[in-house]
Amino acid sequence: MSQAADVPAPPTGARPTRSRAGVRVLAWACWDWGSAAFNAVMTTFVFTVYLTGDAFGGGDRASAVLGYGLAVSGVVIALLAPITGQRSDAGGRRRFFLGINSLAVALLTALCFFVRPAPEFLLLGVGLIALANIFYEFANVNYNAMLTQISTPASIGRVSGFGWAMGYAGGIAALALVLAGFVLPETGWFGVTAADGLNIRLVAVFSALWFMVFALPVLFAVPEVPRRATGPRTGLLASYAVLARRIRTIYRADRHTVYFLLASAVFRDGLAAVFTFGGVIAAGTFGFTLTQVIFFAIAGNIVAAAGAVIGGFLDDRAGPKAVIVGALAGLLATGGALLVLGPEEHVLFGAAFDGTLTFWVFGLLLCLFVGPAQASSRAYLARLAPEGEEGGLFGLYATTGRAVSFLAPSLFALCIGIFGSQRYGILGILLVLLAGLLVLLPVRAPDHACARPRTPSTPDRLST
Repeated sequence: MSQAADVPAPPTGARPTRSRAGVRVLAWACWDWGSAAFNAVMTTFVFTVYLTGDAFGGGDRASAVLGYGLAVSGVVIALLAPITGQRSDAGGRRRFFLGINSLAVALLTALCFFVRPAPEFLLLGVGLIALANIFYEFANVNYNAMLTQISTPASIGRVSGFGWAMGYAGGIAALALVLAGFVLPETGWFGVTAADGLNIRLVAVFSALWFMVFALPVLFAVPEVPRRATGPRTGLLASYAVLARRIRTIYRADRHTVYFLLASAVFRDGLAAVFTFGGVIAAGTFGFTLTQVIFFAIAGNIVAAAGAVIGGFLDDRAGPKAVIVGALAGLLATGGALLVLGPEEHVLFGAAFDGTLTFWVFGLLLCLFVGPAQASSRAYLARLAPEGEEGGLFGLYATTGRAVSFLAPSLFALCIGIFGSQRYGILGILLVLLAGLLVLLPVRAPDHACARPRTPSTPDRLST
């Protein structure tokens, strides 16, 4: 985590040896593996399920509070992400800020240990999760920008898919350990029991340690980017002026890049909501116990990892847009089936489906499509980024994404309020995914599936 001048990145066009490149890819993907403890355990399948349980004042109310809390965090990220992208890209501190933000996520996750199962602790729990989500997204700006440092134009899709697959695999490992050590046994590791929610509160400590340990390799294996001469630092308001200039520059060079940023901002918010509220819906609507939620999460992560790997290979051959469109269509179909069928009994394909079987079948199919959409979205933007300006574009990627990140949580909570049932939160998520797909359809795909554009320098560069 030294500064950029300490370990300069290779000059443009230079590539590390094959063995060193492999080490860097693996170290980079380890961050995805470690971050699964926050994504899968804390915000999807364990801690948010605990946080929206009856002990915190009722599932519907707690789910709505969680939705609004995450919506507020999205607004905060939208306001501050321009600074994150500009400072890391131009200041040569990409790796440094990745480390700082990862540490903040780990500390906030560990503090969830103090969230006891009582209504008065609901706001504390939601606040910690929302704040950790802010720092996680800041870290993601730096992490995603590293993709072009550890891949080639012909392998961006596969490397991005490998990173997402490692994230899902890390989720499987973390969830399996949580299940075996804290959730299933009456007396777990270190003599832990479920009294006063101690087993779940210690899961937060476990998740924090897991994340930080696996975040370390990338901080040592991948070098810093060179520092740029950028003039005086800009404040919050000036950052938005820089952001506006960047958008104008990109729009003049290729307006379809701006269109993609807008489309991906919408559908990525829907994808994030699938994971954020997936475990909550499984428990509150389909009657899953916490143990059943974790078993489903393990199976879902296996399926999602396979989908990410397959999607990565398809990305390098058919292009990222085709993969994203197909994945979003699959998500709408499977998510729509979950909404329509719900927990009631139905006869499908000659077989009797109760709520549990419905969620297992269509929930796993849904997981199959999430990974390709996420991985190809990252690879799509990496192909569009001019050389040396990846951090700035990924900062804008985060900015546009967070600018609408209130959509899915707000619509999730709003639909629950309108229809009076958590089940209809699914409808809010589907509306966001559909809007993202419709905006994406007219966007032109990159001209060459395996080549990043080399745009000529202009007086108004993307750097600050």
